[in-house]
Amino acid sequence: MSAEKGTTDRPIRIFSDVHFGDRASRVHSLAQLRPLCEGASALILNGDTLDTRPGPDPDRSSRLLSEVRSFFSAVGAPVTLLTGNHDPSLSPHHACDLADGQVFVTHGDIFYNNIVPWGHDAEFIRRRLRAATAETPVPGGLALEERLQLFRRVAASVPQRHQSERNLLKFAIRFASDTVWPPWRILRIVKAWRVLPGLAEASTRRYRPKARFAIVGHTHWPGVWRMPSGFIVINTGSFCRPLEGLAVDLVPGRLTVRRVDRIRGEYRPGRIIREFALAGSGPA
Repeated sequence: MSAEKGTTDRPIRIFSDVHFGDRASRVHSLAQLRPLCEGASALILNGDTLDTRPGPDPDRSSRLLSEVRSFFSAVGAPVTLLTGNHDPSLSPHHACDLADGQVFVTHGDIFYNNIVPWGHDAEFIRRRLRAATAETPVPGGLALEERLQLFRRVAASVPQRHQSERNLLKFAIRFASDTVWPPWRILRIVKAWRVLPGLAEASTRRYRPKARFAIVGHTHWPGVWRMPSGFIVINTGSFCRPLEGLAVDLVPGRLTVRRVDRIRGEYRPGRIIREFALAGSGPA
């Protein structure tokens, strides 16, 4: 899909991985995000805004979803909620093209053949994806939308794990079990961080050959990478401990990457860390 145009002083703002409702998230109230939303001509949340997968407390999941929809419907700017692997049913939008196709935005899980290579469910997911692909083979491989739809269907079949735990001690134990235990799983996390820029470039060049930038989230490792080809990969990180988040602002002719600062519990646009020129008249 394409987003609305930004203006010279009011940008399209992109961030990701709020994980509202998860104990690991620093966002306990969506009102904390209001300063980050102010001043934008449009907002794009690039996946994992919350967890919509099957969980032990469907009523709570439903309440969190209602809070998200209510809050973002009242921020005063158009909001596009892109899906991620945690919120695969959140909206029909899984990717976004901006700046006349120069900027490609998607959550980033589709770059891996098992969605979460560091996670407890990685092998289960890999088998499900392989089986689903084998059922409907496509000469030359799946188109982007088909791949996104397939990944969302499989992600929706994976139940919430530590994300649904409300007890702090049990959450810590289940979080460790799901992500960093046994200790060799940490190596998978580091590898996933290391290979993401290359995977993002390769997939974007395949599906969006005109694009010069890929904006992703998913791995929670914030950063900006200029590939040897000149292609730029931007990961907006997350709002979860222990890492931080970035926001991307687009106005005609310019893409800006800035810190997201937490000040007295609220999130605000922070200092600019990188800026890039965009060709043409700007976001489309």
